Amino acid sequence: MTQLMLPGQAAAPAGPVDLSAMYMVHHAFRRDLTAFCEAVARVPITERATWRALARRWDRFQQILHKHHTGEDTALWPLLRERAAGDLHALATLDGMESEHAEIDPLLVACDAGFGRLGEHADEDARDALLGRLRTLAQRLHRHLEHEESEAMALVQRLLSQADWERLDREFQSAYGMRELPFMASWALYGLRGEQLREVLAKIDSKPLELLWSWWWRRSFERGEKEAFGR
Repeated sequence: MTQLMLPGQAAAPAGPVDLSAMYMVHHAFRRDLTAFCEAVARVPITERATWRALARRWDRFQQILHKHHTGEDTALWPLLRERAAGDLHALATLDGMESEHAEIDPLLVACDAGFGRLGEHADEDARDALLGRLRTLAQRLHRHLEHEESEAMALVQRLLSQADWERLDREFQSAYGMRELPFMASWALYGLRGEQLREVLAKIDSKPLELLWSWWWRRSFERGEKEAFGR
C-alpha cells in the first residue's frame, strides 16, 4: 500500500496499514506549533482581542493533542505491547513513546497558563516565558513525531492488520462529538495544496465530506485562523 508522505514527515514505513489519518494529524501538529511560535513572537502584547483568539485556538490544539496521546497510551501502545511480547527492541520503542508523552504534557499545561495570562494582561515577561516554552514544546514534539513515524509506525506495519487499525481508529474517533467534525476536518486539511491535497481527498474517498469542507467548513475555519494568526 502506498503511504502518505507530507511536508516535515520523517518516514512512512511500508506495510498493509493505511496510516494517512495519523500522518495528517502529525502534519497539523507541526504546522500549528510553527504558527503559534511565529504569532507569539510577533503580536503586540497590547492586542487583547488577538491574544484571546490565540488562547481559544491554543485550547483547540492542546485538546486535540491530549486526546491523540491518550488514545495512543490507552489503546495503541498496549495492543502493540501485546503483539510484540519478547521483542526487546519493540518494547524499548514503546517505552520511549510513553516517556516522550510524559515530557510533553507539562509543557502543554505551562503554555495554556501563558496564553491565559496574555489574554488578560499586557505582560512582556509572560510573552517571553510563553515563547520559550512553545519553542521547547515544538522541539520535543518534533523529536517525538520523528521517533513515532520512523519506529513506532514500523511496528504498526509489522504487527497490526488494516482491520486492527480500523478498530483502533473508531476508538480514537469516539473521543470527538459530531459538533467537532467541521473543525477537525478543516484542521486536518488546512495548508495542504495541489497534489498533496488531491492525494489526501482521494484517500478519504467521501464526496459528501469533501463537499461540506469545500463549501462551508473551510471558510469558517479560515476566518478563525486569520483572527488568531493573521494568515
